[in-house]
Amino acid sequence: MPHAKSRGRTGNPGGSRFQPVLSPSSRPPRPERIAEQLRQELSTLMLTEMKDPRVHLASVSRVSIAPDLRTATVMISAVGDDPERRAVVDAMRHAEGYLRAQLGHRLENLKSAPHLQFQLDESIAYSVRMSTMLRELAPGTVLRELDPGASPGEPDPGTVPGEEPS
Repeated sequence: MPHAKSRGRTGNPGGSRFQPVLSPSSRPPRPERIAEQLRQELSTLMLTEMKDPRVHLASVSRVSIAPDLRTATVMISAVGDDPERRAVVDAMRHAEGYLRAQLGHRLENLKSAPHLQFQLDESIAYSVRMSTMLRELAPGTVLRELDPGASPGEPDPGTVPGEEPS
């Protein structure tokens, strides 16, 4: 009689360790899990361990790691003007050896800590610039520009007839 697939025991002779049955889609791939773990650990190190005052107004926005887990690109978002934000990235590059040593102690699931490449994350600054530009536009300007056939005396398509525009 063929026996059912064992759910609670492994086929190894010396052990009876529980092996959960997971579908391939229930867990992200290992590089993604490691990248998230790196992001969390680097954020903690920046807040609690690093003494450089330049890094206290910065955060790790995302980490991507190579499939061989040897190199990680760390995107840093920082508050301030351009020279201040670039100084944060320089400080992080300067502290790479220290950060790798700390990650080596904290990440026991890796043989060695990956080489860290720090880059400035411009996405937050870009979104702030775009929202500022949109706020500065007069209400309805965007809709009129999208409809080049509208005459200057026509009401805005985004307004309700009889209501004053806000």
